[in-house]
Amino acid sequence: MGNKTETEMTTGRFWPGLILGLILLAACQPDVESEGAADADGANAEKAEDDTPAIPVETSVASRGDIYAMYSGTAPIEALAEAEVIAKVSGEIREILVEEGDDVTSGQVLARLDGDRLRLELMQAEANLRKLQRDYQRNVDLKKRGLISAGDFEKIKYETEALEATYNLARLEYSYTEIKAPIDGVVAERFVKIGNTIDANSVTFQVTSLEPLVAYLHVPEREYRRIERGQAAVIEVDALQGKEFQAAVTLISPVVDPATGTFKITVEVSDPSRQLKPGMFGRINIVYDMHAQALQIPRGAIIDEAGETSVFIVEDEKAVRRVITTGYAKNGHIEILGGLTGSEKIVVVGQTGLKDGSKVSIINVVEAEESSASNNTFE
Repeated sequence: MGNKTETEMTTGRFWPGLILGLILLAACQPDVESEGAADADGANAEKAEDDTPAIPVETSVASRGDIYAMYSGTAPIEALAEAEVIAKVSGEIREILVEEGDDVTSGQVLARLDGDRLRLELMQAEANLRKLQRDYQRNVDLKKRGLISAGDFEKIKYETEALEATYNLARLEYSYTEIKAPIDGVVAERFVKIGNTIDANSVTFQVTSLEPLVAYLHVPEREYRRIERGQAAVIEVDALQGKEFQAAVTLISPVVDPATGTFKITVEVSDPSRQLKPGMFGRINIVYDMHAQALQIPRGAIIDEAGETSVFIVEDEKAVRRVITTGYAKNGHIEILGGLTGSEKIVVVGQTGLKDGSKVSIINVVEAEESSASNNTFE
């Protein structure tokens, strides 16, 4: 009973080995179920990415045009020359020959005063002078013949010269009954009416010269080295729907105001059409540099983040962020100095929510602007 058979002994040795072999075999088999799950996850992720809706954007391409750097400021338009017309004698206004808006020239009669009294005084002075001149001429003949003393002759000579002065003064006073324009220009205001009695030194009209007109700008001293006489300028006037007028810098003050840190410059504008009026406000743009045929894009495409200036361009239906270097800018455009070649499709609408690699769909292409507005861009 105590001895085991050979068959029993063999069977006892076989089962442990078989179990160990099955365990090792199971460990060496690949995890088919895990691999299948991973493949399914990858496929689902790729499908999810394909199903992500594209972000609609609008694009534009860069354009080329001249772009300017300038100093801008606002100031009222003023007349270079204007004058109040002052009555030099008192009297009643008898006649008015011009109205507001009329063109006048220097010396033109604008109005006439009642000159009856002054005319009589002039006639009296003239009569007295003629009588004394005859007396003087007789004394000249007497002096030649030695029939009059030197003292008497000098006395009559002096009286004649004094009366000539009185006559000339009376004639001058009478001439003042005609009120005349002191400068060429246009009648800006009339302050008198027919029948008004005015005193000497009363203001009767204002005459303003409309050619040329000027604007005075007070520019910060940091701009002093950039502003020069003769530089071109453009004046925009809102009252005339933003119409532009060509101008130029004509004077630059040699001193800086220590109280404001500014210096005064004079900009002269020519307006033969007379659309500009003194008192209108204008934006004065003084051009001090120009880049010819510069590469430009719409300013709205620019993104400033983390200290970098960039734009999104579209490549293979994906948004690609491109860091750029910019230059002068104005009127909705900005100069590109680096980062773009000019052929890229630049996102100009819809870029706010984009990320690098975002799927996009171009819904409208904004054509490059080759208009005169693009070719005359200011900073």
